[in-house]
Amino acid sequence: MTASEDKFTRQTLLDVRPWSPTLFSLRCTRDAHFRFRAGQFARLGVEKADGTKVWRAYSMLSAPHDEYLEFFSIVVPDGEFTSELNRLQAGDQLLVERQPFGFLTLDRFIDGQDLWLLGTGTGLAPFLSILQDFEVWERFERIVLVYSARTTGELAYQELISRLMQREYLQEYAHKLTYLPIVTREQVAGTLHGRVTTLIANGELECAAGLALVPESSRVMLCGNPQMIDDCRALLKARDMQLSLTRRPGQVAVENYW
Repeated sequence: MTASEDKFTRQTLLDVRPWSPTLFSLRCTRDAHFRFRAGQFARLGVEKADGTKVWRAYSMLSAPHDEYLEFFSIVVPDGEFTSELNRLQAGDQLLVERQPFGFLTLDRFIDGQDLWLLGTGTGLAPFLSILQDFEVWERFERIVLVYSARTTGELAYQELISRLMQREYLQEYAHKLTYLPIVTREQVAGTLHGRVTTLIANGELECAAGLALVPESSRVMLCGNPQMIDDCRALLKARDMQLSLTRRPGQVAVENYW
């Protein structure tokens, strides 16, 4: 993928934070003219030593009103992009395309009472952006955030999640949020154990949320491992929950930039 100079801005890397040997987040400055909807993604670029540029798509984890941009990434062993990114330090440049992309946004749904946000790994990012925005709290009566990781060490952003509803502009909506962390490779108190698809199929996820996944009132967003997305879509389709399209509004929205 290439991008001409007029299609991107050069931003300053503010921080790179490792969460585990395989996960890290990065924060950079934000161009004053860059606008996005919560749930969208941007194409980020790094310049290699030979002057060529490498581009990858990352969902914004930061809120639309934040003065910075934050992203959540997996470390790809010998990956072209993350290998270059690992060389960078605070103060270095990060390229950000001017146009945001993606349709994992609330306008995918025209109705609904309960919103389920099902994320695995770095698929958590767009959901944290959505939850830090005001719109979602006015639109839905119940919101269930499901975050699945392999180990507890890979459950990132726990402090942000735990303090989210303490923010002054969200305090009156605190009763609407249910957070369900899942750990697939460990048995950990306070978390569910098993794959998201298994927990949907056996009813354990709904039991933990105290809420039913039904087409009449539930709206579901999926982001993460492509296999998880495909399997969840199949399970939801069996419950008469369809992908929401412009020509045919439905109950399910997904992000596909892997």
